[in-house]
Amino acid sequence: MIIFDLACQHEHRFEGWFQSREDFDEQSSRGLVGCPDCGSLQVRRVPSALHLGSQPRTASPAVTVAASPEAAVDRRGGPLSTYRQLTTMLLASCEDVGDRFAEEARRIHYLEAPARSIRGEASAEDYEALRDEGVEVLRLPRLKAGDLH
Repeated sequence: MIIFDLACQHEHRFEGWFQSREDFDEQSSRGLVGCPDCGSLQVRRVPSALHLGSQPRTASPAVTVAASPEAAVDRRGGPLSTYRQLTTMLLASCEDVGDRFAEEARRIHYLEAPARSIRGEASAEDYEALRDEGVEVLRLPRLKAGDLH
């Protein structure tokens, strides 16, 4: 599994997970890779920044790179099993801040709170305001462990 940093023609940045570079190229050529923000199919790879947790924090948000998810996910159970495993890992690795998401994301971005992965709820207006401020956020469906049946 390889994770690419991607951007669309409108400069929305996001990640994509692929089996290989060839897999990304093939899916992209078939119009299967789209921007989660605007739906654009004009997607390209962009340089990735690697920030390790032991480095000093700067004014820009840091990304901590963990061990490969492939090592922790058993894909023998099929796509649904893999999705459940990845969702469980995501829930376990993020702090749920509920409806304080926008406030806490800003605090982290402006170095007023410890850097960590968070999840929660934000209005569409809060989401757009965070993006306009340069806060890296990703909109996902609300995930709960009980929904993984």
